[in-house]
Amino acid sequence: MSREIFRKQSVISAPVDAVFKWHARPGAIERLSPPWDPLKVLYRSGGIEKGAEVVLLMKAGPVPYKWHARHTDYRENELFRDEQIRGPFSEWVHTHRFEPASGNQCILEDVIEYRLPLHAVSALAARRMIRSKLQRIFSYRHDITARDIGRHHSGQPATPLTVLISGASGVIGSAVIPFLTTGGHRVIRLVRRPPEPGSDEVFWDPASGVIRLEGIDRIDAVLHLAGENLDNGRWTPSRKKKILESRVKGTELIARAISTLDKPPGVMLCASAVGFYGNRGEAMLSETDGPGDDFISSVCDRWEKAAAPAAKKGIRTAFLRIGVVLTPLGGALQKVLLPYRLGLGGRIGSGRQYISWISMEDVIGSIHHILTHKEIAGPVNIVSPKPVTNRDYTGVLGRVLGRLTPLTLPSFVINAGFGQMGREILLSSTRVMPDVLTKTGYGFVNSDLEMSLRHTLGKRGL
Repeated sequence: MSREIFRKQSVISAPVDAVFKWHARPGAIERLSPPWDPLKVLYRSGGIEKGAEVVLLMKAGPVPYKWHARHTDYRENELFRDEQIRGPFSEWVHTHRFEPASGNQCILEDVIEYRLPLHAVSALAARRMIRSKLQRIFSYRHDITARDIGRHHSGQPATPLTVLISGASGVIGSAVIPFLTTGGHRVIRLVRRPPEPGSDEVFWDPASGVIRLEGIDRIDAVLHLAGENLDNGRWTPSRKKKILESRVKGTELIARAISTLDKPPGVMLCASAVGFYGNRGEAMLSETDGPGDDFISSVCDRWEKAAAPAAKKGIRTAFLRIGVVLTPLGGALQKVLLPYRLGLGGRIGSGRQYISWISMEDVIGSIHHILTHKEIAGPVNIVSPKPVTNRDYTGVLGRVLGRLTPLTLPSFVINAGFGQMGREILLSSTRVMPDVLTKTGYGFVNSDLEMSLRHTLGKRGL
């Protein structure tokens, strides 16, 4: 079969060396991986220099496969090239080119030369499918590159930050770490297993009150994301205790530990949730509103109060009251994708309850915004400025996926099947506005629900 050539070119508003360095730093592969077509790094030797190799675990639909690539050329601030050693193509050569442009900008170009391992009878259909997929993926990659570099160049600290992160392997942690590392920041992960030798990992065990920060020369910021999942089954008394303790004990441990350091960090960002406000119907809520009366409200309230040792020490402390994060890699959206794709989607209960949602790109952007804006402290609602009802959410998701949403999951079924968890997570109405973000100048990437879903699911065309 003849060789195919795919090209994608964009102008990035940053110098060539900045764009090249962004690609060379740890996390670039993960940051450029679309959420609808994720990958996992199984093995890595080196970075992007000649001779470096990487083995990726990827999927073609539900079928996993490995992709082994080797870097075969490297010219700093000009190009680097990787070639498939083993994978789904007969041949794959990917050249990343960087050229200076006027106004201190950079022309970024990806050139892919490939051959498909298919017979001529299916070649035309395969070519169209592959080119369509490449167009979606590289449009996403160039968007991410331009946006991230823009974020890092505006409001960037004078020197790179050293950020201590808990919950690093969670859905949000896995997304925010590559953003930070490609921006030149150092990330130290809190782990509950023996740290890998020579790695930026620190052992901690909230249950036993152990955290080993000795030996770290500097911590500039803390991002505390760890906590037991809320929506995995019914809330039995033992599970409710685990949910509460996983948040309170972990937060207290980190807050106490950093407050006793000789050089405490300047800022601590502690995850919370919009569940803080409880079931409030159609009331418009902001950071000035108090907690609700639900179990999850009391958990969030105690969670935030557990960070008191850090605040008393003078560490700027912000509470990230995060809404429903839209990503196919975890959380609420991941759980409903298969039923919706099978035509089994529909509203929950009356459908009138409000959902305060947020795109993953705006979670990342909000965290960076709070880290770099020293005037922000206290509660911050991490939500889109356009909350929607469950009925509207159902209709938009069905339209994006090209599926009807004819069904209704009645409230009595949720009560019977999930109990209190179902009432507070699925049936509760929380209409929250991001007043602090808006007033401090944060610019949302995806404030429209349909645009956000199309972006994260790779459904760009309307």
